[in-house]
Amino acid sequence: MSDPWLHVVGIGEDGIAGLQPATRAVVEAADVILGGDRHHDLSANVTAERIAWPSPFDAMIDTIRGLKGRRAVVLVTGDPLWFSVGARIGRAIDPSEIVYHPQLSAFQLAAARMGWSLADVETLTVHGRPVEQMIAFIQPDQKCLILTTGAETPAKIASFLTKRGFGKSTMTVLAAMGGDREQRFDGIAEDWSHEVPDFNTLAVECIAAPDAALVPRVPGLADELFRSDGTMTKQEVRAATVAKLMPMRGALLWDIGTGCGSVAIEWMRAARYARAVGIEPRADRRAMAAENALALGTPRLEVVEGEAPAALDGLDPPDAVFIGGGLSDEVFAAAWDALRPLGRLVANAVTLESEAELIRLHKAHGGQLVKLQIHRAEPIGDMTGWRPSMPVTQWSLVKR
Repeated sequence: MSDPWLHVVGIGEDGIAGLQPATRAVVEAADVILGGDRHHDLSANVTAERIAWPSPFDAMIDTIRGLKGRRAVVLVTGDPLWFSVGARIGRAIDPSEIVYHPQLSAFQLAAARMGWSLADVETLTVHGRPVEQMIAFIQPDQKCLILTTGAETPAKIASFLTKRGFGKSTMTVLAAMGGDREQRFDGIAEDWSHEVPDFNTLAVECIAAPDAALVPRVPGLADELFRSDGTMTKQEVRAATVAKLMPMRGALLWDIGTGCGSVAIEWMRAARYARAVGIEPRADRRAMAAENALALGTPRLEVVEGEAPAALDGLDPPDAVFIGGGLSDEVFAAAWDALRPLGRLVANAVTLESEAELIRLHKAHGGQLVKLQIHRAEPIGDMTGWRPSMPVTQWSLVKR
């Protein structure tokens, strides 16, 4: 285990004066300080060699490694380990070589300004990430604190809210919190027109109109929320499918034959940072999957052209695999071999031929085999009757 040589210091709008005495001494004794222009401005009185964030940003780790042997400090905003670069540094450099010095985060400061309990708030960042990912958090009475991408982000989020029937939601932009230039902008989503500073944090309290779209994170979204050509895993079957796939934080799904992306999108919505790769040979369906992913708050859905098993080569090993069509010995073998320990595999079949394949695989490998059929009440003349959907045979198993 190496001795610590790198200090990652969180700094706020009050600069050096706001640091704890021991942390301030570390910064003042530094040989070299790496940070953004804003961080250097906040510590301008410290005499040390200055290095700006490298461009491209991916070169940062090599730059930091080159500082070993010197008294090195990396300045970041707020808490280095909460949606900040500190976590990335810790994944590349042995944490035993790093000392972290946390400062109050933007989330803590914003919650204090709003009088909100952080335990009751969704905290997320769209800084350097697709803004659409916040759509998944639009729920009645939900409070959100959002690290934004820039001055234009609050208006984009106001548009998302308004289009989904949450136009009365309250929005507050907070900028330069903790400093003598702190600013606050309050408004309503449907009327939002403020020009705000580039560096800001957004607080949103979602208020639903009576006709607002209800899009819960629990699997089983209404079919009409997805654009499709009619070939998709329907609502109730999809809910059962995603439950068997067991979405977990940061886990990866392979959705083989993704179609319009409904299963992959529900998987990603159901757990924070869940990832999915949809494999689909048809260009029109790949386009629908991408469109649905943006509309439903999972813009990081990766859609791959091709057919299994060939299209699976080179993909990261999955935590779960869904095979919605095209099941064969070759596809199953490739998916099962790639699946990580404790991984889940679910395959659905509608035709007699594919059902026979599931039954055969179930006999060979075990797992659970069930048949799902949904009946919906529909008008029959001036009366109402049950109309059955096509039955779905579902095979699921866990890799142990």
